[in-house]
Amino acid sequence: MASAKSLQVEVVSHKARLWHGAASAVQIPTVDGSLGILPGRQPLLAQLGDGIVTVTCANEIVSLEVSGGFASVDSDFITVVADRATVASQ
Repeated sequence: MASAKSLQVEVVSHKARLWHGAASAVQIPTVDGSLGILPGRQPLLAQLGDGIVTVTCANEIVSLEVSGGFASVDSDFITVVADRATVASQ
C-alpha cells in the first residue's frame, strides 16, 4: 500500500508495462488539459490526451509519451492505460 507521502504509479499500453514504481508527483495530459497529481488526491478517472506523462521520483524524473487511453487515481495508486506509449527520449 502507498504511504501518505508517495504514489504508486503504473503506466501500461497494450504491448507492455512501460513503468512501475513510487513517485512523489505525476503530471498527466488529459483531453481537458494537464492534470497534476499529488498524494492524497481524491479518486478520479480521466481520458488521456496526446502528450507527456511526467513521473517525479526521489532520484529522477521519468517522461513517457502517451496517446489516447485513460488514467485512474484511487487511494494513491495511479494507473495510466495508454493506447500508445513510449519512454520519451531524455
